[in-house]
Amino acid sequence: MPLKSMQRRNTIRASSSMQKPGKGEPVDNDEFESWVKSKQLLKPDDQLDLTEAELGEEIPKLLSTENRHLPRNLVIYNFHEGTYEPVPPPENTVTLLEFEGTALHKDTPEAKEQIARKGTDELNVTLDKPPEPSPEEEAAPPPPETPDGEDAEREEEEADADAEAQEQEEEVQAAPEEEAPKKKLTNQFNFCERAALTIANPSRSVDTQTIPPPRSNYGSSVLQWVIYDSYSEDYAQQQREKEREKEKKPMLHKRDEKSRKDDKAKQTEEFNKRYLQACQIIERMVNQNIYDEIAQDYRYWEDPSDEFREEEGTLLPLWKFSYEKTKKMCVTDLCFNTLYYDLFAVCFGTLDFMKQGNEGAVCLFTIKNPSFPDYRITTESGAMCCDIHPKYPYLIAVGLYDGNVIVYNLQVGTKEPVYMSHGVNGKHSESVWELKWGPDMQDGEINFFTVSGDGRVFNWVLMQNKLAITTIISLFLDIDQVGGPDGSSLKLKGCGMCMVFHPNNPEIFLVGTEEGYIFKCSTAYSSKYLMTYYAHYLSVHRMDYNKFNSNIFASCSGDWRVKIWEDMRPEPLFIFDLGASVGDVKWAPYSSTVFAAVTTEGKVFVFDLSVNKYKAICVQAVVSKRKNKLSRIAFNHKLPFIIVGDDKGTTITLKLSPNLRIKTKAPKKTVPVDPHSLEVQKLDRLLSLVRELPEGELVKETVSTVASN
Repeated sequence: MPLKSMQRRNTIRASSSMQKPGKGEPVDNDEFESWVKSKQLLKPDDQLDLTEAELGEEIPKLLSTENRHLPRNLVIYNFHEGTYEPVPPPENTVTLLEFEGTALHKDTPEAKEQIARKGTDELNVTLDKPPEPSPEEEAAPPPPETPDGEDAEREEEEADADAEAQEQEEEVQAAPEEEAPKKKLTNQFNFCERAALTIANPSRSVDTQTIPPPRSNYGSSVLQWVIYDSYSEDYAQQQREKEREKEKKPMLHKRDEKSRKDDKAKQTEEFNKRYLQACQIIERMVNQNIYDEIAQDYRYWEDPSDEFREEEGTLLPLWKFSYEKTKKMCVTDLCFNTLYYDLFAVCFGTLDFMKQGNEGAVCLFTIKNPSFPDYRITTESGAMCCDIHPKYPYLIAVGLYDGNVIVYNLQVGTKEPVYMSHGVNGKHSESVWELKWGPDMQDGEINFFTVSGDGRVFNWVLMQNKLAITTIISLFLDIDQVGGPDGSSLKLKGCGMCMVFHPNNPEIFLVGTEEGYIFKCSTAYSSKYLMTYYAHYLSVHRMDYNKFNSNIFASCSGDWRVKIWEDMRPEPLFIFDLGASVGDVKWAPYSSTVFAAVTTEGKVFVFDLSVNKYKAICVQAVVSKRKNKLSRIAFNHKLPFIIVGDDKGTTITLKLSPNLRIKTKAPKKTVPVDPHSLEVQKLDRLLSLVRELPEGELVKETVSTVASN
């Protein structure tokens, strides 16, 4: 109903309610009085008096969807940028249900397009129109007005109905005649497309024809005595089978007991192995948690102070490896495993011949478990040297103080050796000072070499059931014969102290003696030396070949000196005085000019000849010189750290700072060069500065012949 007609109707009703029917005089009406009373407003005493402008001012009230209880100004720390960044405020809306449907509103363009494409149907719309008046009714005069209020109200309603009908007719006439009737839309929720329907495979029957089982007709009468006889016969058959089994049991009982015991022993052994492996894993996890800070330094820490030192470096102490039963023994040798870079072997004996112990040991430690060795080997005499096979990393050979050698297979265990020397003639007469694995023989047999204080170099071959021994060379000093008390002349023997094989030619090896000589020998000759170096004044403790140039080797001695030699050159290229007896020297595997040495004063020296040819770039005291003495050193082949051993049974791990392991970089404007070639070129440039000879002087290649025993 239009708004104007509703207002008119309300006005008529209000006026009619205030007039008396028939006379038009006002009458008493309770509803009217209550309505008038309700409109009377009470004014409080403290109410403000506002002006007309203030009363006419509109004060809008805005409703906002913003949630005032949500947190604002939240920040989060960005580790990449190193700053706090604001977090965007959360949304105010809360989605309770989200459903993607395909229903379309009928007034959208897409819905109209679908209706026009699918065809037209009639739209059942009925309009309630009043009947058209006849000509007589139109010509008739209007009825007279009556003062009655009810008639006036009725006339007003009829007038409103006529106005509504007229408005509907105008709307229908205003609509275009050519507009197609609307079509009823399909129910989108129950609509299915043919593309979404799957094909239902028709059922089919599968028949298989087989041969019918044989059949036969049988008929008999069963009585109680027949059933009793059948049960009795079956019981008798079971008793006969039990008697037969009892007769066989005495023969198999003993065999079964032995087999059961063996099976139980095997099961317990397998269980112990698995249990031990699980315990080792747990032990490693516990140690990694305990030494987590050291492990982080071992892998990632770099000394930042090296940037402010041009030609100096430092050593960072990491772990200390020790074993309770070897605390009073001296570390006599160190050797890294060739396959597992974190596993290394430590030999325990003594270098003081006045205080020889009754036993020795070889322990294999791993960096993953610094608290306890993974493998422990106990020897009857002091262990003086050891070596791990480069091709078979589970084979370890050990040389003892009493002249014997033993070979262990770590896959089998460490309780008993797989090979051991026996007899007086089947071993060295003095302590074995160094042991080295050799290349496999032509028949594929594994062998190793040893040098001893008795002046002989032996070759040991691992046969099927025993060790075969062969004398390679006997060391005799190249000096005049000494006359005996009975007038006979004696040829003095040399006492072998160390040995090292040529990295490229396995037939060539160097032997250092207690008298300070270095003999260049060959496995093909047993009666002569290829070269004799008058190297040191005291015993030669250790030697090592350069990893990048096989013609360069280093030697150290008890005369406080480390010397760098070139093959077939009688004079050393470099001489360094370390101020104390030098126990060991090793070339670095990552640089051709870096080597390290340890002294009895507890210091570690690291030299880099390309940086400084006169003094060490790192001199660091690792242990107290009053209590401990350093004896051995070894470089790790993969990671930048070294291990050193002292005379108290402790092995210390030290990490090299960046200045101690600088690698050579190729020039930018040249062809890329292999890193190995760069190291070789760096060493060649260094040697060209020190091996120039005066004019007219030649290097004499002397070969001395000695008598064999």
